Amino acid sequence: MPQITTETKGVFVIAVTPFTDTMAVDTASVDSMVDFYYDKGADGLTILGMMGEAPKLTQSEALDITRQTLMRSGDKPVVVGVSAPGLAAIEELTKAVMDMGAAGVMVAPPGSLKTDDQIFTYYQNVVDTIGTDVPVVLQDFPLVTGIHISSSLLGRIVEAMPSIVMLKHEDWPGLAKISDIRNAEAKGRRRLSVLCGNGGVFLPEEMERGADGAMTGFAFPEMMVDVVRLAGNGEMERAQDIFDAYLPLVRYEQQPGLGLAVRKHTLAKRGAIASATQRRPGAMLAPKAIAEVERLIARQTRKLEALA
Repeated sequence: MPQITTETKGVFVIAVTPFTDTMAVDTASVDSMVDFYYDKGADGLTILGMMGEAPKLTQSEALDITRQTLMRSGDKPVVVGVSAPGLAAIEELTKAVMDMGAAGVMVAPPGSLKTDDQIFTYYQNVVDTIGTDVPVVLQDFPLVTGIHISSSLLGRIVEAMPSIVMLKHEDWPGLAKISDIRNAEAKGRRRLSVLCGNGGVFLPEEMERGADGAMTGFAFPEMMVDVVRLAGNGEMERAQDIFDAYLPLVRYEQQPGLGLAVRKHTLAKRGAIASATQRRPGAMLAPKAIAEVERLIARQTRKLEALA
């Protein structure tokens, strides 16, 4: 299976973790979900992320899900989230998933870091611990981690740690950071693949700023695939039109504390997974919220038909 590099582009969908109504891992839905994402045009997957309910899994479950996803993905690249409070856990999980054939690992900084030097040292320790041969995705998600990585600090990290090949860009506001990255590269700094998160809310603008694609979840991954493809071909107006048709549902899915429930409900409605169940803590959508989602999906369908 290919590994991610500084040239990696496209859409890597952040996969949900399917559970049965009794909150057991739904292995049948893992397969159907993987098939669904690739059928909709995904270039790869990222599993065991924050929206994949990774903290709610046992180590054994995490390894089983990784093994099954990799087997189902064939030659498609799969990145595995290995963020953990301690380096020993990161090292153990990284070794296991890379031995299985993962394309790389994703690491978010722990919230205990306070200074730029601490953040820099943390990533240096991660790289030293897991080995410089493992491709790393740096997850920059300050809204959740509370860790703010400035453009200058990111530059220090990129220059010092070549095995960090990709940025999962989820800063908000963060469009200027993409411009900073590409401007630094134009002046001679090594290239960094930039795939963007935040549910795709800013995807057209991110692509215009020089992003390489998306690494995020949305229950209609074909939107992200189309926007990335069209933007890459220079068809920004068409990309924006497609994005606009999905925007109300993208916005609704971005609600803090509710977004995963919306995503899982929609994926279940589309047949990707059998149940919208989340593991506790996590709730199903209330009837009123379900009605709102259904109305937004119906409006989205009409808008897409008008664009066809």
